[in-house]
Amino acid sequence: MKETIEKIKKYCNSLTKYSRYKTREVYIGDIPLGGNNPIRIQSMTTTDTMDTIATVEQTIRMVNAGCEYVRITAPSIKEAQNLKNIKEELRKRGYNVPLIADIHFTPNAAELAARIVEKVRINPGNYVDRKKFELKEYSDSEYQAELERIREKFVPLVRICKEYGTAMRIGTNHGSLSDRIMSRYGDTPLGMVESALEFLRICEDEGYHNIVLSMKASNPQVMVQAYRLLVNKMEAEGMNYPLHLGVTEAGGGEDGRIKSALGIGTLLEDGLGDTIRVSLTEDPEYEAPVAIALANRYKGRENHQPIKEVDEINYDPFSYNKRKTIEITNIGGSNVPRVVSDFSFRKINSQNDLIDIGYFYEEKSDKWNLSDTAADLIYLGDNPLPFDCPNGLKAIYNYKTWLNIENKYNSYPLLTVDEYLNSEFLSDELDFVKINIHNLNYEFYNRLKNDNKVVLILETDNLHGMAEQRRVFIDLIDNKIYNPVIIKRTYRNISYKDLLLYSSTDFGALLVDGFGDGVWIEVENLLIDEEKPGLYVKSFVNRNESKQKLINRLLFNILQAARQRISKTEYIACPSCGRTLFDLQETTEMIRSRTEHLKGVKIAVMGCIVNGPGEMADADYGYVGSGVDRITLYREKNIVRRNIPTERAVDELIALIKEDGRWIDP
Repeated sequence: MKETIEKIKKYCNSLTKYSRYKTREVYIGDIPLGGNNPIRIQSMTTTDTMDTIATVEQTIRMVNAGCEYVRITAPSIKEAQNLKNIKEELRKRGYNVPLIADIHFTPNAAELAARIVEKVRINPGNYVDRKKFELKEYSDSEYQAELERIREKFVPLVRICKEYGTAMRIGTNHGSLSDRIMSRYGDTPLGMVESALEFLRICEDEGYHNIVLSMKASNPQVMVQAYRLLVNKMEAEGMNYPLHLGVTEAGGGEDGRIKSALGIGTLLEDGLGDTIRVSLTEDPEYEAPVAIALANRYKGRENHQPIKEVDEINYDPFSYNKRKTIEITNIGGSNVPRVVSDFSFRKINSQNDLIDIGYFYEEKSDKWNLSDTAADLIYLGDNPLPFDCPNGLKAIYNYKTWLNIENKYNSYPLLTVDEYLNSEFLSDELDFVKINIHNLNYEFYNRLKNDNKVVLILETDNLHGMAEQRRVFIDLIDNKIYNPVIIKRTYRNISYKDLLLYSSTDFGALLVDGFGDGVWIEVENLLIDEEKPGLYVKSFVNRNESKQKLINRLLFNILQAARQRISKTEYIACPSCGRTLFDLQETTEMIRSRTEHLKGVKIAVMGCIVNGPGEMADADYGYVGSGVDRITLYREKNIVRRNIPTERAVDELIALIKEDGRWIDP
């Protein structure tokens, strides 16, 4: 029975030992991916495909930034034809980078492009169908007839690719599932997987195997579940096609990097992924360095300290279920994950020092005001506060220091496992206990089962730290331990750029599986990145910001990206391409400047209609290019106002939000 359960839940080589999942090798031009090849890096041009020189020069910048493949949109026959000119100009300049034609609604453009470039990307939801958001019950015979219709339109492309040695990516997007798939499987990861498998089975019937697969979504949780399920389904059918990883419409700046790292990094942690594209609402040459930083983290990862193997997966990796915990003073239970701010290396002198973590003191009224990103707990180590801890904030001290504090209001001890097991004097309300995988034993578990006031602080020093911490959560579930767990990670001598990516992966990979009741980052020697023109490195840090302020913001942003705690407006913004009908970066920032105070509102900014309506289903409002200087507004996936002149569109969006009663003045 155990073997059957494990086979049903299998999606990687191991949950505890790092190793790349072995896939079929696929050649894209002269650069293969999958098999034993390194993780490949790619991006997509944003220029008009008909502008040959602009596209060539942007491609060269992308290659110089680290791109190994470059994708170019071909929305119609004329753009597909111009791929030949682009390719010839690149070769003339000495660049042999493989090109990929991006196709959505135009099979004839795909068939032409497949004769020119090294790879074509098709979207199963758009290639044959036109999305109308109509639900229809299909009988088995009707569904089979639909599959035959797909086969008839798709087989010509497959045969051309086979003849010309052209690779293909079957790229499913969560936002553009066909009505047929939606009717049978719903708006689910399973629907995404089945959408790709329908096309993949046709390829296999034709003896064509030069295929890469992707399962992209703007919601990292959905994206992770879909890729895992895809591997699981492929294993069941004896397939092992390589995986192209990406979070679509991730946005820009810190948010785009956090969301991308959370989704892509979670899969890389388990050895999944053969090529990466980070989708940012920025110039494409800024995407490759982020993807490279994510991939490089796993070089040498297999040399980590051994972690006890998992005999049986006791949670569902294909759907979200939060680990069951008891509630202890607003930590655990149904509460959102709590944020810890670490002040153990910084002495607090006045109330103003807490501004960095969202607490504002009014001396006249002797009251505190809190921001939406106010930390919930503050770790002071051995440094006592020189004033009373504000309501809403819990102070944590090392156990021996806590013992000597006279006023213990809102103050709680942090103990080692030995201190917890051997000390008689503890808090009557809340104790924090530091644990790692090495100090868990029967005596400790037995004590915890009878103690409903202990919150665990889970640490790791393993190179494969996320997997080790996940192993502890599996152990806690096996032993029926329901105490809340705050995940703590320590980083040393790290740049903020890397901290942004690594922590998003380390925490996000646990949060998307329902593990963790709080988050805590400790950094020893944080290095602030400087923007270096020409080196494709962006910094988003004000050098005057304190370490505590940067980390507090980062933790809240990670929780938001993991859909665990909403503290601000969320933007789903596509990265732009040759189909884009307005300046996406400028427009996104304009919308952000006027709406970023709307906590919990999700706004999608789309350059065109390709993924617009579907991705709008995950947003409250959509702002979509529908023509030159024309915008169409959506409420969720429904059109509410068409063809608005660009100069009025943001005002109309705000009017729509007001109409729904969701607007507040900034």
